[in-house]
Amino acid sequence: IELKGKAIKSIGTVEIEGEAIVTKNPITLLGFVNPSTGMITEDGHDLNGQIITDKIFIFPRGIGSTVGPYVLINLVKNEMGPKAIINRESDQGTVSGCSVAKIPMAYGLEEDPTEVIKSGDRLKIVINDGKSMITILD
Repeated sequence: IELKGKAIKSIGTVEIEGEAIVTKNPITLLGFVNPSTGMITEDGHDLNGQIITDKIFIFPRGIGSTVGPYVLINLVKNEMGPKAIINRESDQGTVSGCSVAKIPMAYGLEEDPTEVIKSGDRLKIVINDGKSMITILD
């Protein structure tokens, strides 16, 4: 399966492979993600206790605080960041955080990535000139 979409241009050209971690619930980066451990720490969230480090983190969109970008920056600084982020919709906090932290980000795909991609799927992401191609490898 291949999905085409948009990507943030500030990352340039990137090709990444990795394991997906997926939630259908929006994420508040500030408070939901521990920047020292890469763990989701929100009681009641379906990913509570899961680690996003070195995974392709897929969620519908970011919500909440404008401080969220600093969480992404600190995740990368602490070597706990995701390999990439895929969103159904872009939001200012996630886009700006990914841009500054240099985390590849894809969004606006032809199909809802939270419906098509499952946690544990192995993905290949190619980002070039503001466009993305996501391939589900297995």
